[in-house]
Amino acid sequence: MTAPVLLVLGAGPGLGLSVAQLFADDGFATVLACRFPQEAEPLAEQLRGQGFDAEGVGVDLTDPADVAGIVTGVGERHGRIDVLHFNPSVFRQADPLQLSVPELIADFTAGAAALLPAVQAARPFLSGGARVLVTGSAAADEPWHQAASLGVQKAAVRNLVTSLDTTLAPAGIRAVAVQVNGVLGDGAFTRNRVAAALHAAATRPADAWTPHVSYDG
Repeated sequence: MTAPVLLVLGAGPGLGLSVAQLFADDGFATVLACRFPQEAEPLAEQLRGQGFDAEGVGVDLTDPADVAGIVTGVGERHGRIDVLHFNPSVFRQADPLQLSVPELIADFTAGAAALLPAVQAARPFLSGGARVLVTGSAAADEPWHQAASLGVQKAAVRNLVTSLDTTLAPAGIRAVAVQVNGVLGDGAFTRNRVAAALHAAATRPADAWTPHVSYDG
């Protein structure tokens, strides 16, 4: 029987890598997807250096076809996807009077809408017990006006998770968005502590499942 598989979309050297480390400790093979393969491969190399099974791939989250192709490829190579972690956040410093429609659409596409082709492509490889994990943000409720598109992304992706969870639940597959109510950094919001909250949310018993979890530190 093959090892369970974690696929992180929007991986990076901070939270994405920390979440991957926790699942690798659980025996998962991990796939880290960044904008470019040359960004992803060093992250995977860190995990391989610790003896874990890891690979890095490139993905353009603004291109639904590329998202679907990458996710399908991971599923076909491994025969399964057990946790799909959607982690992107597009930060663009522009208030609503500066933000253009094309900019808003581009940020929304990468930071929220890309979850759709990702889950649709992953579905044939998800079985009972699989999880869709999304990194949320307090910006969904309290957007900073100087980065207006971020709040739109986080509010939209949280809403989408509710629909995904209801749709997938009959097959024993669940989705959760973890709303991080703080700024990544020191104290209660170090990347490792936030990663632990994400990991805990995705590995909860099904009988206590909710599609939204808040991490307040």
